[in-house]
Amino acid sequence: MNAPVAGAVERVFAQFLDLERLTRAARTTEQLAYSLVNDGQALFGFRHAALLIAGKVRAVTGVSSVEPNAPFVAFVEQAVAQIFKLERAKPATVVPMDAFSASVREDWQSLSAPQVFWLPLLDHKGEVFGGIWLARDNPWSPSEQVLLAQLGDTYSHAWLALQPRRPWRLRFTRKRQALLVALALLSLLIPVRQSVLAPAEVVPLAGRVVAAPLDGVIAEFLVKPNQTVKSGDLLVRFESTTLKAQADVAQRALGVAEAELKANAQRAFADAESSSKIDLLAARVEQKRAERDYAAELLKRSEVRAERDGIAVFADAERWTGKPVQTGERLMEIADPNQAELRIELAVGDAIVLEPDAEVALFLDSDPLQRHSAKLERVAYEAQSTPAGQLAYRLDAGFTDSPVPRIGLRGTAKLFGQRAPLALYLLRRPLAGLRQSVGL
Repeated sequence: MNAPVAGAVERVFAQFLDLERLTRAARTTEQLAYSLVNDGQALFGFRHAALLIAGKVRAVTGVSSVEPNAPFVAFVEQAVAQIFKLERAKPATVVPMDAFSASVREDWQSLSAPQVFWLPLLDHKGEVFGGIWLARDNPWSPSEQVLLAQLGDTYSHAWLALQPRRPWRLRFTRKRQALLVALALLSLLIPVRQSVLAPAEVVPLAGRVVAAPLDGVIAEFLVKPNQTVKSGDLLVRFESTTLKAQADVAQRALGVAEAELKANAQRAFADAESSSKIDLLAARVEQKRAERDYAAELLKRSEVRAERDGIAVFADAERWTGKPVQTGERLMEIADPNQAELRIELAVGDAIVLEPDAEVALFLDSDPLQRHSAKLERVAYEAQSTPAGQLAYRLDAGFTDSPVPRIGLRGTAKLFGQRAPLALYLLRRPLAGLRQSVGL
């Protein structure tokens, strides 16, 4: 015998079981959301459906990606919000249009179908965490409402299996959100210590500057950066060929002047004219002697020697070799390696009120985990342009711990100022920019 043809009831029941199977087969919340608004269309014949989680639309029938600002999405979210206000969100039921406000009814007529069924999604405690807006043209029969209510349990179970935690909008109620906002606003009044970061460098303390003693060309640098030197050690040698020639010419000119003076002095006893020239020739001898001494002094200055013990602080010897320099131009600095201070360049935009002896913490680029403590000693009255082209105040700080870092190391200094509300600490720069732009 042939098997009897399945009736309408059997077909509906098979479709219902297939819907449950598809729901449980989803592996992600995105797959499940797409299934909830699309797979039941063949069985229930709805025009469109919208899945809402925590009051926000997550999926719409026939749409792969939901546009948050779409008119239909905004309408459904507003309508469901009114369902919650009317305390009709928990039961699965047909939603009457006359229960909503005039603006929602007007959008309903243009954006959705007249017959709407609200299918809530409940968690383990029986609280609503979402729901499905089902809309079609024909009324919902009692049998369809029973099937949908049963499907709602399946949908809720499947969603909680993939996303067991409640959405944050539901975990934090409006009262809790208001409390958190109030606590956040109160926390902005907590007094905190202002601080600012600025680039810094370890520089010599009370070092002896070695400057160019004459105009000339540097022939040779005899020391290396950070080399230890003793008092009297030769540091720099200038090109001395011209100076030696000038000293030799001056010496010979002095000899000529002395010989001429001596000859006229011998003739002065018999020759009145020679006697009258003695004073002039004597003055000329003194002039030539002064020129010789000056030339000898310049020749002596062509070799620059250290005037104290310490280390030679400069950047690069190759940069100076063969370069013409002028008198007084800085060449290097002789400093005690155990005496150093901190030089800070505080940008004008980052300047805060700093008390005398303000605390300073230095974190070197070579050792960022090590903190070196210092105290503010001097603050420049006027900002100057840095090598980077930025206006900054120069600050000097003395180290309070030992050993002091090596001279020449660079890092970041953190300067601590007065206490101020947390809001001012966080919004100091934006407020300063607003004041400059608005003029208040």
